Amino acid sequence: MNCALRAQVYTGFRDMKVSTLRALSPADGRYADKVNGLRDIFSEFGLIRFRTLVEVRWLQWLSDTAQIAELPPLSNVMKDFLNHIVDDFSLDDAENIKKIEAKTNHDVKAVEYFIRDRLGDGPETQPLKDFVHFGCTSEDINNLAYALMLRTARTDVLLPQMRVLRTKLQTMARKYATLPMLSRTHGQTASPTTVGKEFANVAARLDRAQGLFRDLEIRGKFNGAVGNYNALQIAYPEADWPAITQGFIESLGIDPNPYTTQIEPHDWTAEYAHSLLRYNTILIDFCRDIWGYISLGYFTQKIAKDEVGSSTMPHKVNPIDFENAEGNLGLSNALLSHFAEKLPISRWQRDLTDSTVQRNFGVAVGYLVIASESIQKGLARLQVNSEAIGKDIADAWEVLAEAVQTVMRRYGVPEPYEKLKALTRGQPVTKDLLHDFIRTLDIPDSEKSRLLELTPEAYIGFAAELAAKT
Repeated sequence: MNCALRAQVYTGFRDMKVSTLRALSPADGRYADKVNGLRDIFSEFGLIRFRTLVEVRWLQWLSDTAQIAELPPLSNVMKDFLNHIVDDFSLDDAENIKKIEAKTNHDVKAVEYFIRDRLGDGPETQPLKDFVHFGCTSEDINNLAYALMLRTARTDVLLPQMRVLRTKLQTMARKYATLPMLSRTHGQTASPTTVGKEFANVAARLDRAQGLFRDLEIRGKFNGAVGNYNALQIAYPEADWPAITQGFIESLGIDPNPYTTQIEPHDWTAEYAHSLLRYNTILIDFCRDIWGYISLGYFTQKIAKDEVGSSTMPHKVNPIDFENAEGNLGLSNALLSHFAEKLPISRWQRDLTDSTVQRNFGVAVGYLVIASESIQKGLARLQVNSEAIGKDIADAWEVLAEAVQTVMRRYGVPEPYEKLKALTRGQPVTKDLLHDFIRTLDIPDSEKSRLLELTPEAYIGFAAELAAKT
């Protein structure tokens, strides 16, 4: 293909209507409908909107609190006008900023010019123009924009999703609190639990991880080119700029970090990423366990009439929702791990390697959201197979070896563990075999009777109570 034809073909592709079928990322293609709630937060539009908000709010804050003679207090009309820029920020506004950026080759400066253009040349607006982006470096705007972005994602998307998922697990924990189930430590039969207790374990882990994520401090800085308020101090040396900027950051709902270089060092961002990574890891563990229980027949899945499990094996109903979730959680964690390792590292007072990395926050969160919705879908299809679970545990008399040898210890029977090991290890253990052994024990008759009445299904400790109060 010659160069002219190649250019023509490329232009044709470029001008074609964008379709999810042609999306480079599955998050914007196959799973696009699952991440719609993230688009206005993490997209380029979202970043530009948050930058605009920070610039406008700084101008308003200067006028209200800095007591600068050259910046008169804003009239109510001007306050409304500036609020309108933020509150009614549109896609057209973002596209106008991108057009300015095409000329300036600087994204934050383009936002400044956009606001200056919107102010116009009126008698009240003209004096404001020189105070747009006053004393700022671009990173003052960017770090707060990303802080607002991640805080909004936490409040509006992630925590609500976490609460929904935890509630579903809590419901299942309570519903099946008393249903005995055989445990499988190391994949081998082990002391029984209940189905509900297994769900309760996950709900409790997620509850803690959710709390750590919810309470994580989101930090920001607004202290100039290298973190020392240089430009602000030289312009108005009489002003208490550390206090003024601290108040501004707090007015945005962000915790101030006064000790920075040009960039906020991203330590809290790493904590944010690690917090989500740990949450995701719990879900991966859960997905793998459910996958295993489905393969054992402990759970079945509601059948969708037209759904196909295999292109060649008609009988199959695959655990695809939990497999989908596991895969997407892994992708999310790969990005989150990179954020946590890379972002706190910057050469000297600043390098730009963080910029392109931060633009992928939405991708990592998107994969988490996709996974969470898949898990919820999978849980809605999940059905407990009480018959299979009951048969499995009813045949597992060997699990009572723990109970018998522990009672033997209480009453001083010599070598209790060793005797049960010899009786049970590596051979089938039946009810009769175990009962014959119990009858030979030198323990009180009441204890013999209690052990003889014990069944694998009844040997569940406090599992039911623990699950019920999850």
